[in-house]
Amino acid sequence: MIEIGHVTRKFGAAVAVDDVTVTAPGGAITALVGTSGSGKTTLLRMINRLIEPTSGTIAIDGVDTRTLKPFELRRRIGYVIQGDGLFPHRSVAGNIGTVPALLGWDRPRIRARVAELMEMFQLDPAVYARRLPHELSGGQRQRVGVARALAAGPRVLLMDEPFGALDPIIRLKAQDDLLALQKRLGTTIVLVTHDMNEALRLGDFIAVMDAGKLLQFATPAEMLVRPATPFVEELIGTGDRPFRLLALAPVSEIVEPGTAGGPPVPATATQYEALASLAWDGRSAAPVAAPDGTIVGIVTVTGLLRHAARPR
Repeated sequence: MIEIGHVTRKFGAAVAVDDVTVTAPGGAITALVGTSGSGKTTLLRMINRLIEPTSGTIAIDGVDTRTLKPFELRRRIGYVIQGDGLFPHRSVAGNIGTVPALLGWDRPRIRARVAELMEMFQLDPAVYARRLPHELSGGQRQRVGVARALAAGPRVLLMDEPFGALDPIIRLKAQDDLLALQKRLGTTIVLVTHDMNEALRLGDFIAVMDAGKLLQFATPAEMLVRPATPFVEELIGTGDRPFRLLALAPVSEIVEPGTAGGPPVPATATQYEALASLAWDGRSAAPVAAPDGTIVGIVTVTGLLRHAARPR
């Protein structure tokens, strides 16, 4: 848990972050979203004290970060920036092993950890361990950057526009990888993005900032249904909001009794995916399959549209 209490940061007369109080829950992804100059990156960098607050407090699991030396704090927190930030003259293995080496781990332990992370990120150590960053694709470099941030097993991971330099297809894959990783490790992640679609897709919670102030902190569904200010509403957009809501909930929540023909829709699929599948096939209903393959009911176009029109 990251507790930010009445934090302000001034640069001369300019106020970059203005009296922000917010708690990023442990084991969840919190997305900080806003336009350029909103203060989101400054707030992120105050968590690991790359920037010191002018006033206010930041605590991680109840420990005031000011009681720790900055370098000790940063070695406990993973940090990923846009464009991966890899050391260009170090191999993949050397990059991933950076923080464990600084912490004094012995070589066998570092090698084992590097191999474990490379396999976790689907980078065969026999193929990629000795490669330099310029020999990797953009998506591979990003995976190495995240692996390096996780090498010492931090409970907190800070990410500043981590996917901004990736093309759209690779970006979606990188987002999927992050969601799978977070689910597996339970890491507390704070992610900065200017893209509301990315925030809605990745965030368990979203914090919207503007001109240094926190305008709203809510779950994606809450924010879509009840934006707190006109600015938040504009940032979300209004035209496709019902379909965005469908993308946040699984089919299992709206299964109806009955039977239907054709291939089943997984119960774990999003309602948006189910609607797209039905529209593509020209079907009004489809069977719904549990993870074990058991048919548990049906999902209908009527039910999906009704749910989108009347969100809870």
